[in-house]
Amino acid sequence: MPKEQPEQQAPPVQRLRVRYAKRGRLRFTSHRDFSRAFERAVFRARVPMAYSSGFNPHPRISYAGAAPTGSASEAEYLELALAEVVVPADVHAMLDEALPPGLDVLEVVESPGGSLSDLLEGSRWRIELALPRAEATDAVARFLAADEALVERMTKKGMRQFDARAAVVLLEVVDDASSAVEGRTTLDVVLRHGTPAVRPDDVLRGLTAVAGTDTGEAPLMTRLSQGPLLADGEVGDPLVPHA
Repeated sequence: MPKEQPEQQAPPVQRLRVRYAKRGRLRFTSHRDFSRAFERAVFRARVPMAYSSGFNPHPRISYAGAAPTGSASEAEYLELALAEVVVPADVHAMLDEALPPGLDVLEVVESPGGSLSDLLEGSRWRIELALPRAEATDAVARFLAADEALVERMTKKGMRQFDARAAVVLLEVVDDASSAVEGRTTLDVVLRHGTPAVRPDDVLRGLTAVAGTDTGEAPLMTRLSQGPLLADGEVGDPLVPHA
């Protein structure tokens, strides 16, 4: 008896790139939980998705550069492959309505082609710490003067040691509304993406390793932007065409 062949799906006719935010308590949503919630939102919004071929077709959604669980973010990205040509603004409105508050769609644009992941070369983070400003300033200066800051983290491949200092493009203490509270400090951090990826909590462990600083419990970490690293150390917008 001939083997049944899986149905072959038509190729996508349009791709859209989406920027979304994780805010408030929804920052504790894992990437797996978010992907399930987003697929349900796509279904409820009746977005005309393209599907993968095979015996178990699934909507063609590509996720890129997801923030660690527990971190808030204003700059998460994904790409949708569609079976029909649509108006990006219409998809924006439909998805934002279908997602819960705290998972907010901020921008939807048509993809110009190429790899979205390749554009995400760095991230800018705001880290709010329960740490006096003078102590934080001293720790930052010692971290930046160090040749390396070795930290350890459990990864999918087991415990890994890597240099948190090498990924830091910028690290400074900044004036912020939360800094007006005595004993709290805000850090501005730009990280270069690499393998393994250095996260903002790795930088805090690096501060402890280099300066012996206790950065306190439950720091609030928010990704402000993510995109190409520019020559001046700033993080560009991956949804804006670059030469």
